[in-house]
Amino acid sequence: MNRNSIIGFVLIGVILIGFSWYNTKIFNEQERERALQDSIVKAEALRDAPIVSADSIKGNIEERAGLASTEKGSLYKDSLLAEASAIEESLNALENNLIKVEFSNIGAQPKSALVKNYYTYDSLDLMLFRAGDSRFSLNFYTNQQLSTQEFGFDLISKNDSSLSYRLYFDSLSYIQYTYTLPKDSYMIDLDVKLVGMNKHIPRNLTYLDLDWRIDMPRQEKGYDNEKNYSTIVYKFPNSKSVEDLGLRKDEATEEVRTKINWFAFQQQFFSAILVAGDNFNSGNLKYSFYQENDPDRKLMACSASMQVPYSEAQEVNIPFKFYYGPNHFKTLKSYDMGFEKIVPLGGWLIGWINRYIIILVFDSLGKYISNYGIIILLLTILIKLVISPLTLKSYLSSAKMRVLKPEIDKINAKYPKSEDAMKKQQETMALYSKTGVSMFGGCLPMLLQFPILFAMFRFFPSSFELRQERFLWAEDLSAFDSIFDLPFTIPLFGDHVSLFAILMALSMYFYSRMNIDQMSAGPQMAGMKFMSLYFMPLFLLVLGNNFSSGLSYYYLLSNLITMGQTWIIRRYFVDEKKIYAKLQERAAAPKKKSKFQERLDAAYKAQQQQMKNRK
Repeated sequence: MNRNSIIGFVLIGVILIGFSWYNTKIFNEQERERALQDSIVKAEALRDAPIVSADSIKGNIEERAGLASTEKGSLYKDSLLAEASAIEESLNALENNLIKVEFSNIGAQPKSALVKNYYTYDSLDLMLFRAGDSRFSLNFYTNQQLSTQEFGFDLISKNDSSLSYRLYFDSLSYIQYTYTLPKDSYMIDLDVKLVGMNKHIPRNLTYLDLDWRIDMPRQEKGYDNEKNYSTIVYKFPNSKSVEDLGLRKDEATEEVRTKINWFAFQQQFFSAILVAGDNFNSGNLKYSFYQENDPDRKLMACSASMQVPYSEAQEVNIPFKFYYGPNHFKTLKSYDMGFEKIVPLGGWLIGWINRYIIILVFDSLGKYISNYGIIILLLTILIKLVISPLTLKSYLSSAKMRVLKPEIDKINAKYPKSEDAMKKQQETMALYSKTGVSMFGGCLPMLLQFPILFAMFRFFPSSFELRQERFLWAEDLSAFDSIFDLPFTIPLFGDHVSLFAILMALSMYFYSRMNIDQMSAGPQMAGMKFMSLYFMPLFLLVLGNNFSSGLSYYYLLSNLITMGQTWIIRRYFVDEKKIYAKLQERAAAPKKKSKFQERLDAAYKAQQQQMKNRK
């Protein structure tokens, strides 16, 4: 290569470098001018807002535009987003007579939620979530991945019942959040509006990602009860039932691949619920519990990553609703969205008993009586009166079995050998058939009472009406009562002593003592007597020590009333001599064998024939 060629290449390089420098200078000047024009247009859009003066906006235009164009370290390619990412936080609130919710301009999201008229067990304001413990964000892709929680929105309007925030992408493109809180409501409407965003969001995008996370603090006295009745619940569109991630777990995760109408971060007595007006496409739900000794007294960390349907248009509206309030059955039901199903009242049978019998009676009594201890007493008496025919039938059946015991003993003595077991059973069944006694006559009435017992077990710990209601020495009928706090923790039993649990166990012991003379003698019955007299009361004492005091109180009353019923039945309704005489008369009367008896006779004959063939 000669000297002329080298000089030529050097001149070409100098020209290219100079041209590149000149283009860069022109581009930067154009960018500053565009940012200034965008800020001016944006300021004009905000000029009529009642909460920001036109002078203050005008005074900040050049400063904001300059910040947007000179912030070399910004992560965002759009100048207005770079500006929004540097805005300082400011708070505004919406409140009515039921709730107060603070909102942050950073992400235009709820910052904290106060439920009025209720307090924690420690008599503090009931914060459903505190400042710094919540995050609500829409995530999507433009020319880069964006999350609304990273940007400061502009407050464009505010009045007593609504707030509106905007995040501008350019002079004609923005995202707007409008929150509206009606009077006498725990429900906040959120209207998300995307205007002109079809220029920034790719055409093939059919959904936006929504991320909602809350750390819910402890509100109640008993950590175990509060934990055992807290979870995440969700509802499919057009479904009458709800699904949940399970109770009594330390953590749970579930991926839902179909549409969801709403989901709830459910605590024992309060919930945060998010409803999608157009349903969520799918999502992932997760919760995990903090330890009991958490220094910030947090109970559970809840998170939801959901897909929200999106369509390409000049203006897109995405409606949501937030519920921040109590898990009160009637309150939840009043919104007609199936919210009441989050109250854990049991499966179809147990839940039906609770919803349409127990709650109805409980609410009816509550209209006239303010003391819930007395309401539980009246409810228990009413239940015992309703099932008293079953109780009488069960006792009469047991009495019939008891008066036939001498006859059964004779049959047992007649066939002591094991090879005669079939014959012994045949004669026993023949005796029952002749006298008209059913082996299951005493069991079936008791089995029919079990759904009511289980209904009570589910109702009392989840009954919002009992929360912080005092009775006798119990400070809160929805939590355990404690007459003595232990300096240590006993596994299963806990670190306290519940007087209602002790009284419940004692009532079970005396009820067993009352019926022990009705049990048959023998080595097998000795074990049953031990279980009934000692083991079961002790077992219930250990478990009941952490029951809600209202539940232990109900079981105590139930045992006492049952003891009274038993004494009345024995004294006035049961005469074993007359019962035995009637059974003898029935046995003497001719009676056709039942099909079961015929099959039993045939089986016995076949067994006898087999034994002869073997011999």
